[in-house]
Amino acid sequence: MARPSGHSVLLISMLGTLALGRLSRGRPSSTLIFTREDTVRECSCPAAVRDCDYSLASLLCRCRAALPAAGEPASYSGHLTVWFTDSSALGLLLNFTLVRDLKLSLCSASALPTEYLAVCGLQRLRVHTEAKRPAPEQSLLLHGAPGERPTRHSGWQPCADISFLDMALFNRASSLRAYSVENVANIAGHFPYFSHFGTFPSLSNKSYVVTFIY
Repeated sequence: MARPSGHSVLLISMLGTLALGRLSRGRPSSTLIFTREDTVRECSCPAAVRDCDYSLASLLCRCRAALPAAGEPASYSGHLTVWFTDSSALGLLLNFTLVRDLKLSLCSASALPTEYLAVCGLQRLRVHTEAKRPAPEQSLLLHGAPGERPTRHSGWQPCADISFLDMALFNRASSLRAYSVENVANIAGHFPYFSHFGTFPSLSNKSYVVTFIY
């Protein structure tokens, strides 16, 4: 068989580079956040990384140091995975953040207290316990498929749809459960003993949907 000419080799190389570039652009990246050596790292990853494998994440992902937002909460339109070891640090990172597709992976063997994490606009939740009791990942679909705007609320706003996660669910082997309370006009009055709502903003002419996940 005749060897390809130098021109053919160059053409094949260029086509291969172009194809790889298209594949890279077509593959949606995901965001990974984890705490390592008292530093919060936010990473953009081209593919899923095995839970709690910090070395692999540092190798495969583009990571930078990040701090919890001091002003307006952040928002994530794509997939967000958070590796965490305690619920307090997780709350500083995510409370009232807009996240549509969230995965939480517990990377510690310590039991978590009954504390609540508040997430806006959540449509899909996945949870995994890696260190304490390795178990299959659990998934819960809330309001339509990720990436789609919920259709049951006209004039839907991300923080008009709030989900509260009981962090003690990571201590149990039972399946994820959720229930929602719709058409809540006065959210602080409806849940007077829930401290999260003490300074929560009121929406004029809007009602809330509050979902509890446990």
